Amino acid sequence: MPKNSPTHILQDKAQLDAIVKRVKRAQGQMGAVVRMLEEGRNCEDIVTQLAAVNKAVTTAGFTLISASLKECIEENKNNNEAVTEKLQKLFLSLA
Repeated sequence: MPKNSPTHILQDKAQLDAIVKRVKRAQGQMGAVVRMLEEGRNCEDIVTQLAAVNKAVTTAGFTLISASLKECIEENKNNNEAVTEKLQKLFLSLA
């Protein structure tokens, strides 16, 4: 990342903890998908589990971006607009 590129690191510990918890849940669900495939489980069960993984990861991403946007707006830094624009692009990448 170039030095002049705006960036933001989420500071809200509660939000970070919630995001980590959600990603760990997705990690466990992904492990279940692998086991289900190896065990020869039916497609419906596997796809249902994959949908749960997808939702957990997507929600973690949206939570990270929205919490970061909130912090950027509250901090009202000089590069606030550039950081907000970058975070909005990240948001759209998940949509």
